Amino acid sequence: MSYLPALVSPEDGLGASLSRMPEATGIRGSVPEAEPGWVHCDDLLDEPDRLVRWRDRLGGWLAERYPAAPAIPERTPATWILSWYLHVPAFAGAMLLHHERRVPSLAPPALAFRIGGDRPHPDSIAILGDGFHCLPTDPGSAHPGAVVVRDERTLAAILRGRFIAHANRFIDVYGPLTRLGRRQLWAAATDALDNALWSAGQLGGTPDAEGAGVADAALVLGSRFPPLTSASKLRLATGADGRREWTRNRESCCYSYLLPAESECGGCPRIR
Repeated sequence: MSYLPALVSPEDGLGASLSRMPEATGIRGSVPEAEPGWVHCDDLLDEPDRLVRWRDRLGGWLAERYPAAPAIPERTPATWILSWYLHVPAFAGAMLLHHERRVPSLAPPALAFRIGGDRPHPDSIAILGDGFHCLPTDPGSAHPGAVVVRDERTLAAILRGRFIAHANRFIDVYGPLTRLGRRQLWAAATDALDNALWSAGQLGGTPDAEGAGVADAALVLGSRFPPLTSASKLRLATGADGRREWTRNRESCCYSYLLPAESECGGCPRIR
């Protein structure tokens, strides 16, 4: 006999979940037609030249901010675009898992994002469609778009698999446009997912909420799942003020240190 929670609501679909998201996440359920800067992930991956133009735009933006640089190193904008794009499916999945215990479709046709008018990074994300996986106790488990799964471990595996599938398609398209190696590409994907799960907790605004995000990272990335390059790297460390705080070592380098007067980021693999 299938189990259904005592209180279910066919109206509690993914749109209701998105309406409950903290405003700071910038996640929404539609693309405003009159708002400039929005791109659909599948359109971007179908037209690799658009990725090249985005990277060139970022290179120009960096050149304006670092006029002392004789030239912007190719690797820097290439890795920033890599990380920025992978943040979109990672953050969309992490926020829904953390706040709603739901996993939406993370396929390229189901996601869009807005590139900021000044700093050309994704500043808003749209999750399109109304399908999602959820737990038996979810109040929206009766929704037509809901697929009920057994437990949180299964839900975490679905999130991980959907993110890897999207990252794989992106890396297949973007990799040949750069001089970055395959391991660097998947290291950036690993960083994107681990960071997104951590950020989902941090946006809760309390130490307990941050700890819950760390727990989600341990649930989704409890060990290494190839082609991802590591398990979650989140760990407690003692800060300069003597307090214990969460931190992580990166798997990938963003090459920001190649810009004038910049140095390696904290946790950079180059300085461990």
